[in-house]
Amino acid sequence: MHILISNDDGYLAQGINALANALAQHAKVSVVCPDKNRSAASNSLTLDMPLRATLCDNGFVRVDGTPTDCVHLAITGLLEHEPDMVFAGINHGANLGDDVLYSGTVAAATEGRFLGLPAVAISLVGSDPKHFDTAAEVAVTLMRKIQAYPLPQDTLLNVNVPDLPLDQIKGLLSTRLGQRHKAEAVIRTNDPRGHTIYWVGPPGCEQDAGPGTDFDAIRNGYVSITPLQLDLTRYDRMEGLREWLALET
Repeated sequence: MHILISNDDGYLAQGINALANALAQHAKVSVVCPDKNRSAASNSLTLDMPLRATLCDNGFVRVDGTPTDCVHLAITGLLEHEPDMVFAGINHGANLGDDVLYSGTVAAATEGRFLGLPAVAISLVGSDPKHFDTAAEVAVTLMRKIQAYPLPQDTLLNVNVPDLPLDQIKGLLSTRLGQRHKAEAVIRTNDPRGHTIYWVGPPGCEQDAGPGTDFDAIRNGYVSITPLQLDLTRYDRMEGLREWLALET
């Protein structure tokens, strides 16, 4: 078993080191990740400039690109042998509900799945999470589960782990994505030269966060595992769209 590991927090992040150390006890691991924090990079590829990959002293490869760049490079030619599975994380903070649209961690896993490999994005919930060992143990459990029972070809897993000691985790739950309220307004201010600048505001609070959602699982001490699909087509709306297109205007 050969596992490719990436993230969006960068090669120095505590989370990716914890994940690599845990999975290396059970499989060969290759770590290819950004050279700096690229959180919220989503599924962006660098197409207008070359990418540089640098081997670090600990064996990690750092790339001056996005998480998607890292996984794409690793699978399509950077690594001598193609991996069997992709893990992205351990992210420093949650990727719940709407977060998956922006998350570089989820994007790294999505690229792995898009290129044909089983893929898992794993995040440790909290503004300053501590229990990376807990999330690493969850990753090992999921690796073994995927080995024994492969995932469908169109599915990747988005995993969120409460920031708790392992013995306080109540279990693993299959969940759906919740939803947040609209994001807070941008923060307008001035730079030192008096020019107007903007900071993106914080994400909205929980909105759809009841039983069955990833938000609810985390709140109650469970690991949330949400299956995501690559095909975004709304098949149940296709016939309605045909009828709509045929309407006279």
